[in-house]
Formats: sequence, C-alpha cells, structure tokens
Amino acid sequence: MPRITVIHANPDPESFGRALSEAYANAARTAGQEVRDIRLADLAFDPILHHGYREIQPLEPDLLRAQQDIEWAEHLVFEYPTWWGSTPALLKGFLDRVFLPGWAFKFRDNGRFWDKLLAGRSARLIVTMDTPGFYDRLVYRAASRRAVSHAVLRFCGVKPVRVTTFASVTYATPEKRGAWIDQTRSLGAAAG
Repeated sequence: MPRITVIHANPDPESFGRALSEAYANAARTAGQEVRDIRLADLAFDPILHHGYREIQPLEPDLLRAQQDIEWAEHLVFEYPTWWGSTPALLKGFLDRVFLPGWAFKFRDNGRFWDKLLAGRSARLIVTMDTPGFYDRLVYRAASRRAVSHAVLRFCGVKPVRVTTFASVTYATPEKRGAWIDQTRSLGAAAG
C-alpha cells in the first residue's frame, strides 16, 4: 500500500473541498494506508517568491516539514478549488516555495533538459469549481488542472497524475454532494 500525503489546499476549513479531502484521507486510513496531512491554511510561511529562483529564500519550518512529507509519500493528493480559472493563491505560493530547483527538479548543465527529482510518485487532484465542467474544458481548457498536473507535478517526475473534478458545487444538491463524497471515499480506500 502506498504512503499518502494529502495536501488540503482550500484555505476555508468549512469548505466542501475540505470535506472531500478529509473523506479521502479517512478512507485511506481505514483501509490501512499510512497518511500524512498538510493543511496549507495552518502553515506559517511567506507565499511570495520574492526573487524568483535567482535567490532561494530560506524555507520556514512548516515548509521543510512539507518537503519531508512529500519525499516520504509514494502518492500525493491535492485538494483545491478553482478560483478565477486557477488555483487559490495559497496553493500557488506553496508550490512556488516548496517545489524548488535542486529539490523537485534540476536543470542539466546544457540547460535544455532537467532531472525529475520527484519521480516514483503518483498523484490525484481533487478539484472543485462552480463553472460547469464542460465549459471549463471547452472555454478555459482546464487551465488550472493542467498547470498543476503538467507544469508542476509531471515536470518534477510525478506520474501518473489523475484528476477528479466536481462541478458545479454551489448548485449541487445535498444528494449530489453526498455522491461526490462517496466517490472520494472510494478513491481513498483504493489509494487512487
């Protein structure tokens, strides 16, 4: 059974997304899997990458622990909402600060290729949004999900990256939300 780190990236502790990620983590634990949680809203860190990667900022203790939890994991789960067609600023800041050159990837001397330092891990994105799913795919081209799955995780060697999207959350009936939680529990129980 894979070791799992669940990254709760919705800053609202009462969000439906939080309920989904907790359903995943609890089902995985019940199935006997080792699970660690990273709740971004509870971390103390500066989310701004002040100098790009020209000058690496020292990592705060919470970010060092997050790196350890990601290194420990064989499977990563990111739960987040889509806001304005993108990730919440808190998640973007976390990715900027944690997925650093020399830790998540390393450019080779010729500068055209890179080593994927997080290879050997898989991931699941659990994404909520209010935009209808078909509209997000056709008009926005699933930009938020592609940025996290391709430009971050796959770039660093994490694959496969599977995506589960729940939309339109605001207009979903209680029955629909319950079905989504059940679906997420099934994913957690199977470490998928």
